[in-house]
Amino acid sequence: MIETTYKFHPDNVIPSGEWVFVFGSNLRGRHGKGAAKIAHVNFRAQYGVGAGPTGQAYAIPTKDGSLNVLSIEQVRSGVREFLEYARANPKKDFFVTAVGTGLAGYSDNVMGPLFASAPPNCSLPQQWRPFVEQVRGAARPAAPAAAAPEPA
Repeated sequence: MIETTYKFHPDNVIPSGEWVFVFGSNLRGRHGKGAAKIAHVNFRAQYGVGAGPTGQAYAIPTKDGSLNVLSIEQVRSGVREFLEYARANPKKDFFVTAVGTGLAGYSDNVMGPLFASAPPNCSLPQQWRPFVEQVRGAARPAAPAAAAPEPA
């Protein structure tokens, strides 16, 4: 079995190059603060697009149109849609910000595990590494027990 190497990056950096910038958004697509503003200014995320691909970015809704925080189940649904999109676009590289941990107020230990099944073309925030690895480790099948050595 081939072990996949997953990428992690420091938080609060803006990637250069051809990355797709993945950020938390509100459903109105206002993009006025935090990573959403960076997505608009640096990655051409369009105002009015609050979910899915936009410019050189991808919006994951974490707030509704009135700026109320979405339930974790609603956020999880948006994360699943993103992960499907990332898998369907293996030639694109996705720079995932700490979605949901800023203005939406979720903690890293809640958000990180939602991205544990991210494909290798995604780079995740470094602070999520322990939570992602914990979920990935739990999902791996147990190694077969080694056979006892033959007596001499």
